[in-house]
Amino acid sequence: MPTPHYGQPRYRAIADELRERIESGAIPPGAPLPTESTLTAEFRAARGTVRQAIAALRTDGFVTTEHGRATYASLRLPAGRETTAHLPTTAQREVAADPELAALFAVEVGTPLVEQQSIDRSHGSVKAVVRTYRLLRPSQ
Repeated sequence: MPTPHYGQPRYRAIADELRERIESGAIPPGAPLPTESTLTAEFRAARGTVRQAIAALRTDGFVTTEHGRATYASLRLPAGRETTAHLPTTAQREVAADPELAALFAVEVGTPLVEQQSIDRSHGSVKAVVRTYRLLRPSQ
């Protein structure tokens, strides 16, 4: 990443880059952001600086954090901000089967599943959210 403009805090430059990725659809709604260690390596920044950038994005409504799990691009961007990605957008992540999903798949609670989420948008508002689940294959 190029050196940020003089006078701009480093965390702000990182937050701006990540915000652009979210707005452009490079990081789709509901998709996890890269891990802190990945971001520290990519931006050659201290972990605290990366955490400040993520905190700024959280404050601005671009990400949500599930403590102990990951930070995800928000499903709904702040007012006046629309993604330029082709819609619908799709993201997938690994989740643990809750009791209801475990019963449906006839597996134990906590079994790894793949959750795929598709979001259909029109003029900046969400029209439909579809989540599908499948068993995580050992090769994944």
